[in-house]
Order: sequence, then C-alpha cells, then structure tokens
Amino acid sequence: MDMSLKKAEDVNTSALVGLGLVGGWLTARETGIRPLGTIPMVAALGWANRSWVAKGGAPLAVGLTGAFIGAFGLSHPLAKKIGAWPSVIAVTTAAAGAAHFLSDAK
Repeated sequence: MDMSLKKAEDVNTSALVGLGLVGGWLTARETGIRPLGTIPMVAALGWANRSWVAKGGAPLAVGLTGAFIGAFGLSHPLAKKIGAWPSVIAVTTAAAGAAHFLSDAK
C-alpha cells in the first residue's frame, strides 16, 4: 500500500476550500462548540497552502489564503441577511471559484 502524499501541484485546492469552509461550519453547528469548527478549516487551508505555494509561490498563497479567511469573515454578517446555510454556500462558492481559476485550472 502506497502511503505517499499526492504531489502538491496535483491537489484540487478548490475542493479543499469547500471542505474546509463547509466542514468547519457543519462541525461548529453539529457540536454546538464553535471553536471546533476551526479544526477542519485550518487543516484544509494548510493543505491547500502547500499546493498554492508550489503552483504560484507566496503571492498566490497569500492571496488565496486571504480569500479563504475573508469568506469565513463575510459569512457571519451575510448569514444575518440571508441565513446561515445560504451564506456558507455563497462564500464557499466564491472562495473555491477563486482557488479553481487562480490555481487549479493552470
């Protein structure tokens, strides 16, 4: 059984962004312990960063990390206007789309 990591350049980071943001929200919601939601977020963001650095260097990694954190931050006030689930889907779509077009599609 091969236990080696996939090459950083071959990782689908848009899926990681989606997993981190939606997984973080679901973890927080289902456990009732909001700080636990940071665990899947940080894990997914760290894994995606490995690929972003390999694909585009620090500028790409910083930009897409900013998009991820910005999406997380924006989801909270947006949830007050449109609801939690629609907010999470909207910001995740934007951040994952950015990861796809700026990193994965290249």
